[in-house]
Amino acid sequence: MVIENLKLHAKNIRKNILRQVYGAQSGHPGGSLGATDILTVLYFDVMDINKENAGGIDRDRFVLSKGHVSPLLYAVLAEKGILAEEELKTFRLIDSKLQGHPNMNYVTGVDMSTGSLGQGFAVADGMALANKLAGNDHRIYCLIGDGETEEGEIWEAAMAAAHYNNDNLCAIIDVNGLQIDGKTSDVIGPEPLDQKFAAFGFHVICVDGHDMEELRAAFAEAKTVKGKPTAIIARTVKGKGVSFMENNAGWHGKAPNQEQFEAAMAELEAE
Repeated sequence: MVIENLKLHAKNIRKNILRQVYGAQSGHPGGSLGATDILTVLYFDVMDINKENAGGIDRDRFVLSKGHVSPLLYAVLAEKGILAEEELKTFRLIDSKLQGHPNMNYVTGVDMSTGSLGQGFAVADGMALANKLAGNDHRIYCLIGDGETEEGEIWEAAMAAAHYNNDNLCAIIDVNGLQIDGKTSDVIGPEPLDQKFAAFGFHVICVDGHDMEELRAAFAEAKTVKGKPTAIIARTVKGKGVSFMENNAGWHGKAPNQEQFEAAMAELEAE
């Protein structure tokens, strides 16, 4: 029943991702759909965040380092009851607090304003160290794109995380093999990511980013690791759940037209 409930949440989240991007005729559906299962497990099975504690720091925190997939974060917060679902209709509209990249000053439950790739992981690293110094036992989770690992700041933060033994930090690398310019292997191939993070002093776990049992086990294992941070290498499909968007870099940052939107919603509903 746990897995069935998680799948139902993921389905609702994917539908709300599409509603946001279609309504705004702007946004990033591909990566949002691809990372949905990861955040579903995090928010509904792993992290101790809820409507009551979302405004504070006495809880686990999440940093969306790949900030352009904000439709996913907003949809998750709405599914969790932290954000009013009605507000999703304002995504990317003038004067909306649901900006194209998440802003912590406007949205309860957004733990860091992100968008400039690489910076989110560095901030998550600082949060983890601050928690250790303050005696706060809560954990910090950070989602990083595989294309984002082309940024040097990612590896500076990785060195610092290992140096300070931030075992309360869990990085999830969303490896879909695509970025806005095409295949990551054709742009600046970041692989082998598992070996690189291991070399930088991380405990590394490799999973199928759509297998919720594997994700649950990986997050449980990460909590047992002492003395070093954890990196979960999650292999995903960009555009997961909508067949014509899957593994298509063209859907990195493009909104569907009405026909495509209706077809995508029907496919998710029939899943």
